[in-house]
Amino acid sequence: MPLQKVYTITTIILACWVVFIISWERISPYRKGLAFFREGFWVDLVWYTLIQSYFLKILIFSYIIAPLQQHFDLSGWSAVGSWPLAVQVLFFVVTHDLYIYLFHRFQHSNKVFWRIHEAHHSGKEVDFLAGSRSHFMEIVINQTIEFAPIILLGANPMVIPIKALIDAMYGMFIHANVKVKFGRWKYIFNTPELHLWHHANYQEVFHANFATKLSVWDYLFGTAYDPGHAPGNNPENWGLYYNYPKDYFLQHAFSIKRFEEQKLLKYPWFKWYYTLRPRVISWLTKRLPAKYNEPVIDLQPTPLPIKQVSTEDNLIQQN
Repeated sequence: MPLQKVYTITTIILACWVVFIISWERISPYRKGLAFFREGFWVDLVWYTLIQSYFLKILIFSYIIAPLQQHFDLSGWSAVGSWPLAVQVLFFVVTHDLYIYLFHRFQHSNKVFWRIHEAHHSGKEVDFLAGSRSHFMEIVINQTIEFAPIILLGANPMVIPIKALIDAMYGMFIHANVKVKFGRWKYIFNTPELHLWHHANYQEVFHANFATKLSVWDYLFGTAYDPGHAPGNNPENWGLYYNYPKDYFLQHAFSIKRFEEQKLLKYPWFKWYYTLRPRVISWLTKRLPAKYNEPVIDLQPTPLPIKQVSTEDNLIQQN
């Protein structure tokens, strides 16, 4: 099958999966009452899912993996390319999933690498799109280690779109706000009931439930946490226990230098930037036809009360 056709098919399947997951969240929600356009929805969709993914794909494949292939092409002695396609996909899915488990666990125990992972935990309303919120350096590291071996070992080129599809579908599934029970299969395959606990703000799960696709790693290495009930439904029961910026660029800046977002509003240049989005929306709304010109809602999230930001050591030990 031509590679371009494979990309077309996987894209169609992914689009259908998105529709399915969205419908599932509306029909059988894990947490009732969560809005579709929840806080951070547009940041996750526009900046993380569309813009960041597009540019990082170019960076990773063209400027990292391609030069590596010129110097470390291992396809000559590797037998991977001769395996059946299904075996190749299974091999790279399982080995990369083990790597993700180990690296994810390391990020939660290292104060430097936590800073490029905390963005993923910052959302207090977790849904199918929340999994896309990841610091750009975390994506560069993980996807380079994910796709470089596939290319360097001379695997079938179709492995890349197929594995990317599996990653995207399963990532949406484990973050989806859906109520589902896997029974005994949860000891092998990860589920929302396990992974959503990992996004809850409880000390018990800060060092638990690191698996992505295969929950067997958590059970094998003793990091599984499954109390048999859902976390609390209040905002403080989810996400981070400290204030985290709402803006895409500020979230990345926060990983380098800690600051309190609301205190920056005293600077005119920052206030201009911070209120730009709601002002643009207001401007556009006023120019809609009269029947669409409803009162403008300020989409800038209402800030939480400013709290004392804990030290990095407290972050690792207390969260």
